Amino acid sequence: PQSVPCAGGHHCCPRGSHCSADGESCVTDLGMGTRGWVGVRAPRAVPCPDGQSECPDDATCCVTSSGAWGCCPMPQALCCADKVHCCPHGTVCDLIHERCVSPTGDIDVPLSTAFPSWKRQPPTPVAVRQVLCPDGRSACPDGTTCCQLSPTQYGCCPLQNAVCCSDRQHCCPQGTTCDLIHSTCTSLGASAPLAALPTAHEVKCDERTSCPNGNTCCRLISGAWGCCPLEQ
Repeated sequence: PQSVPCAGGHHCCPRGSHCSADGESCVTDLGMGTRGWVGVRAPRAVPCPDGQSECPDDATCCVTSSGAWGCCPMPQALCCADKVHCCPHGTVCDLIHERCVSPTGDIDVPLSTAFPSWKRQPPTPVAVRQVLCPDGRSACPDGTTCCQLSPTQYGCCPLQNAVCCSDRQHCCPQGTTCDLIHSTCTSLGASAPLAALPTAHEVKCDERTSCPNGNTCCRLISGAWGCCPLEQ
């Protein structure tokens, strides 16, 4: 139900695409032709159990006869015992008649063939770029400004070289002043709303280095710390 059958009944294409005129390739609805989706990265991907392979979104990982992982072009699919074909969810593989059939008999479609998966590309840790706050412990992302929220806590103003307001809750761009009465930043007759200060969070790598909240510290080849943009 999540795939598009091609003429002849021997092939199908993933949802969001249609079969080409010769029936040998799938064309996405955006107009980009792909040969069985091989090697085309989807906006999201389904990780396979080996932790190294992945399939397009709305596909299912199936182990192939070679031992590698392939992709069945439908979600929650049934991988057939021959390790070549697959069937829609809720059906069973009838390898003798090369069909996918449901126990109730209301579904009877040709077997689908799995296509190769691709290797996962994990996010690469990036070098630490951050603004160290005056307490020597808190840090804000590069391009922001540390502003004190309380005697023991700092916040991150989302502006570079910003002006920290005296209420310890807002900040203004460089070259402007805080008008707390009118809740604006003023400069030469112009004004803009005050910017709120989010709390500075950190993931400590060592006594001198931290990564933004939600990241993981990873050693780079150089020996310095990097920040992987994934938690834990």
